Amino acid sequence: MPRVAVIDDDISVRNAFGLILTSAGFEAMVFDSVESFMESRVSADWDCIVTDLRMPSATGFDLLERLHAQGSFPPVIVVTAFADAAHRKRARRLGVKAFFSKPIDDQALVDAIHWAIEDDARLHRYHQKLI
Repeated sequence: MPRVAVIDDDISVRNAFGLILTSAGFEAMVFDSVESFMESRVSADWDCIVTDLRMPSATGFDLLERLHAQGSFPPVIVVTAFADAAHRKRARRLGVKAFFSKPIDDQALVDAIHWAIEDDARLHRYHQKLI
């Protein structure tokens, strides 16, 4: 069962995404901030991370930079109410797999997660063949 972390400071979004993902067959874990996610992570075994951008103490971009600094590059999907060209460009530079504006269609989120996980696995297989 793929493990998906949801990070959003809005409790209604967190809970909705958690329910959607669980019903779609994912093991979903929800976090209210980047800090709570980073503190509670037992391993880097996330198959995908869904994060908001704007949160009170740290942003979704801060999360990506922290993960990358640790050598962790899980597939990440951004879902934000603040989607603009500058945010999209920065997300692309940081390797975000998909970037959505809120509100998002449930099936679009589930499909994006499936695609991100499959794409990540495909990239890992490709890199293993090169070694």
